Amino acid sequence: MVKITCRHWLQPNWDPGLTVAHLSLSHLTVRGIRAAVLDVDRTLLPGHDVTLPGPVLAWLMEAGQRLQLHLFSNNPSRSRISDVAAQIGVSFTAGAGKPRRGALRRVIADLDLPAERIAMIGDRLFTDVLCGNRLGLYTVLVRPVRVDGGACSNDRIQRLERTLARCMGVLTA
Repeated sequence: MVKITCRHWLQPNWDPGLTVAHLSLSHLTVRGIRAAVLDVDRTLLPGHDVTLPGPVLAWLMEAGQRLQLHLFSNNPSRSRISDVAAQIGVSFTAGAGKPRRGALRRVIADLDLPAERIAMIGDRLFTDVLCGNRLGLYTVLVRPVRVDGGACSNDRIQRLERTLARCMGVLTA
C-alpha cells in the first residue's frame, strides 16, 4: 500500500482539462478502472438543472456499457439526485458529505471492487479529489460543465481551489 501524505491528497491522478463529456473511456479502462463514482453538480449538470446535457448523457450511456456507475453528490436533495440517476438507470448517494469518507466507503463496498479499480470523477479538488484520494481511488478532475456539455470558461471556485493547491505546492499548472 502506498502512503499518501496530506499534501498529495489534493493531487488528482488525471487532470485532462476537459469536461466529463470529453473524457476518454479507454484512458480509464486500460488502467483497469471498472467503476466510476461521479459527482453531479457542475460535473454532470450546470447550475440547478435536472436534465443532463446531451453530450454528458451520451458519455454516461457509453460509460455505463463499460463501467459500473454511481452518482455521488453532496447535494442534500434526494429527489433531485434521484431524478438525475433515473435518466441513466444508476445508483446514487445524495448528501454524501465529501470529503468525509463514510458514504464513499459504503459505495466502494456496494461496488465490490478494490478501491484502485474505481475512479472518482468530479470538478472539485477539496471535495471530490480529496475524498477519492483518501480512500485510494483513481481521481479525475474535470472542468465544470455548461448546458451544452462544453467547459465552463470562468469557474471561480475551481480557479480558487487550483490557486490554493498551487500555493500549497500540490499543483504546478
